[in-house]
Amino acid sequence: MKKIGIIGGARIPFARSNSAYKLSSNKEMMTAAMKALVQKYNLEGKALGLASVGAVAKSSHDFSMARECLIDAGLSYDTPACDIQMACGTSLETANHVGNQIAMGQIQAGIAGGVDSSSVVPIELKQKLSNRLVQLSRARNISEKFKLLSSFKPGELIPNFPAIKEPRTGLSMGEHCELMVQEWNISREEQDQLALKSHQNTVAAYESGFYNDLVFPFANLDKDNNARPDSSLEKLGKLRAAFDKSKGTLTAGNSSPMTDGASCVLLANEEYASKNNYDIDAFLTHYQSAAVDYKNKEGLLMAPAYAIPKLLAQAGITLQDFDFYEIHEAFAGQVLCTLKALNDKSFCQQRLGLDKTLGEIDMSKLNVKGGSVAIGHPFAATGTRIIASLAKTLKEKGSGRGLVSICAAGGMGVTAIIER
Repeated sequence: MKKIGIIGGARIPFARSNSAYKLSSNKEMMTAAMKALVQKYNLEGKALGLASVGAVAKSSHDFSMARECLIDAGLSYDTPACDIQMACGTSLETANHVGNQIAMGQIQAGIAGGVDSSSVVPIELKQKLSNRLVQLSRARNISEKFKLLSSFKPGELIPNFPAIKEPRTGLSMGEHCELMVQEWNISREEQDQLALKSHQNTVAAYESGFYNDLVFPFANLDKDNNARPDSSLEKLGKLRAAFDKSKGTLTAGNSSPMTDGASCVLLANEEYASKNNYDIDAFLTHYQSAAVDYKNKEGLLMAPAYAIPKLLAQAGITLQDFDFYEIHEAFAGQVLCTLKALNDKSFCQQRLGLDKTLGEIDMSKLNVKGGSVAIGHPFAATGTRIIASLAKTLKEKGSGRGLVSICAAGGMGVTAIIER
């Protein structure tokens, strides 16, 4: 088995929905991020083993997005590609997909990435209208076409607008998370404190120059436009509840915003890295996913609490054996629910089948370069954003181990370990 080296990553700045990228398509954003990676590592005209890319909100005309983006980014036409979708865990899964092929010796190097726009979203036609249009295209003469056109009804012209709700419950992710924080007794103050730290760490990372070789300008934006240098507990405390108006604690301030953006990473085995004079930032060593019955038994975003124990058992380590923790902040409350569950005796024994809790983590090691509350969360782009950032963090330290944990729609969770 070959080791999966993380050479490095590139992304465009993440932008709040309907701001800098309000007219930019997934294909344009993904191409921009991939082109930055191609130029960063002098890959113009070169063929890689695979490019694996995904998006959650994807238009039908982007059925071959990965392939089109890699060509526009400057890679050789000889590079194969595929598209993957796993909700918010999409680009961590694309990295796992490329990484597995490297580990098996099927390819030497590849690109993994993800992109999403909450501004430019696919609008569906009603099925009756779609059926009529197909029939119209097959009409053999003017008479048949006129007959079909005259049968159209005004109500059929109203499109189906997208809604970010779970199909089996009808609840949004935020509404589900409200139920979780109530179950786990997570206070508003705890959530706001974590959110504030997310902003402080993001701003500090930018000021230190950490993101200079990871984030590349696009559409007149040179850094994420959601991070707030002037954020404070007082300001966060004044915001109203976003999902449960009566007793809710989730707000726009302690939840990740609707975001547009794209990110990608270059993965390779050690032989390829040596041959091309690439330094390896860190290695992707373990990966585990999990899913829960969010309709009847468990909170929608609690699957990482099931995936992490599997990951630790696979690696033969404990929850405390990490130098850094990258836990995706879909909501500050989700992070806190996961961590509280892992240190809860009843949860660990009855739901995980463990004989003891996994314990607590050192919170000073959590999302040290910022998290999704401040940076933003273009659904499919978060995984490779985290991989690139964590790998560089480990490189700067010189050694160590990092945990990646991402909750996803549909009651899923994806986790990984990155080591140097």
